[in-house]
Amino acid sequence: MPPAIAYLASRFAPAAAAPGHKTAALIVVSVLNIAALAIMAATEVALIDKAAFLLFWGALVFSWIAVLRRPAAAVLLALTMIVTLVLLSQFKHDKLLMTVNFVDVMIIDADTSAFLLTVFPHLRWPIAVGLLVALPVLILSWRLDPFRVRLRAAAFGSSACAAGLTVLSLSAPAEFFDQFFPHNYVSKFARSGVEAVAELATRGLMESDAVAAGRLNPAAVGPCSTDGKPPHIIMLHDESSFDITAAPGIKVPPGYQRYFQSFDGKARKFVVEGAGGPSWFTEYNVLTGLSTRSFGRFADSVTRVAAGRVERGLPHALRRCGYKTFSLYPFLGAFVGARAFQTSAGIEHFLDMTDMGAQALEPDGFYFDYAARLIARERGSKPLFLFVYTAANHFPWNFRFRADLTPDWRDPGNEPAIDEYVRRQTMTVRDYAAFVARLKSEFPGESFLIVRYGDHQPEFGYRIVEPALDEATIARRLEAFDPRYFTSYYAIDTVNFRPKDLSSALETLDAAYLPIVIQDAAGVPLDPAFAEQKKILKRCHGFFYQCAQGAEAKRFNRLLIDAGLIKGL
Repeated sequence: MPPAIAYLASRFAPAAAAPGHKTAALIVVSVLNIAALAIMAATEVALIDKAAFLLFWGALVFSWIAVLRRPAAAVLLALTMIVTLVLLSQFKHDKLLMTVNFVDVMIIDADTSAFLLTVFPHLRWPIAVGLLVALPVLILSWRLDPFRVRLRAAAFGSSACAAGLTVLSLSAPAEFFDQFFPHNYVSKFARSGVEAVAELATRGLMESDAVAAGRLNPAAVGPCSTDGKPPHIIMLHDESSFDITAAPGIKVPPGYQRYFQSFDGKARKFVVEGAGGPSWFTEYNVLTGLSTRSFGRFADSVTRVAAGRVERGLPHALRRCGYKTFSLYPFLGAFVGARAFQTSAGIEHFLDMTDMGAQALEPDGFYFDYAARLIARERGSKPLFLFVYTAANHFPWNFRFRADLTPDWRDPGNEPAIDEYVRRQTMTVRDYAAFVARLKSEFPGESFLIVRYGDHQPEFGYRIVEPALDEATIARRLEAFDPRYFTSYYAIDTVNFRPKDLSSALETLDAAYLPIVIQDAAGVPLDPAFAEQKKILKRCHGFFYQCAQGAEAKRFNRLLIDAGLIKGL
């Protein structure tokens, strides 16, 4: 035995078991196991979820016993991990409407840690105090525990529980959209671990064909020739917005639906890939022109996975044509790796809430005003691309946000959250109209193409689309990607400009095709990758991942990989 190990072994070796130590240790282990069962009873719903919890608990305890050889310390560590997991999952659901899954542990980056400690700086002290308290308690329990478990027995127990969890998870996979419900925290995490590892082993982080007919040649892209100076392009991310009259029985103010119409009077539908919360899904769609569904179980982390790996998309294509690219992001750039993802997707100037001097939540007029000032400062010989986010309509809707801005407002008569949602939408309508008027008055010699879209339906959308359905049925509809739960809107507006080509602007369009609509409308020639994707758009009538059960998307991913536009996936 090495001298250092021998010293530690002698230094921390447990004392001989005093009378009563064994009884006390049994009581401690029993109480800790009962606490785990109480957590299971309080948080796990169905029998299969409870079974997954117990198998995960057993695997965790036996694994720590194999390391420590002392059951009291092992159970204490396992319970600490379970409690931490439940608290983190509740915290994540409170902020993002999703619970923690195994991929969150697989992909821990500096941005995630920086985001948590920036938004919640008070976490630093609890974390430090928790570690200072936990360490001596763990050492004490390890030292005083009179019981010893053989490594072979602990390894067998851990392996048996892990095998049982694997069989259960693969034979009865968790429903993907169960992550949006605040329950089953431990079982969902455990089952997602088995499923994620299996998926990573069989298809990697992103699905693609092994080989694909044809090829793309990025080197063949020549200079970008346009008919005169192309317009400035503003892509407007309209937070949580859709035409709520799609749900039955909703009351809205007069003229409500006009906002969702384009300059040509048409109301166009936008099919997104997230329901009720994940704005970054649609952010990935509209910047890269690709599908988050290609990432399967890793879709929740799509922007973090894609950062530095996906180097194809709308900003890159526009920069080839001389555009300067900007993103006005209403939150911290470390959130879900937004800054790293967008800059690798071609955004040259990423401005987050700190850069813009924004508070936690600002009226949409704040971002429109910043965009107007940015245009005044940056316009010149080069056209501009601005990716502008709004934030006023972000959840929750259980309080009056800036009631002073709508002094004459009268609730239409829906439930309170829906009335607040509609009120905030009317604030967006007013602020957007003022922004367009400002572009016309302050920049009479400039042309603008504005394409706006709703990134997803609001959090309560799945409950009002078909209000008679129970939660389990809704979950199955979400799992099947029923378009009623994933449809928002997109609209095209212009200032001193007439769109060159609107043939791609179909009445119903998957979010991944928006970059093609923008380039066609602006008169920007498509590079080989987007030209190939436009063929898919025509073949599939506006659908992308849903076309041919994902076959078109997998083939296209392979073409991009072979062309070096997607790396490491």
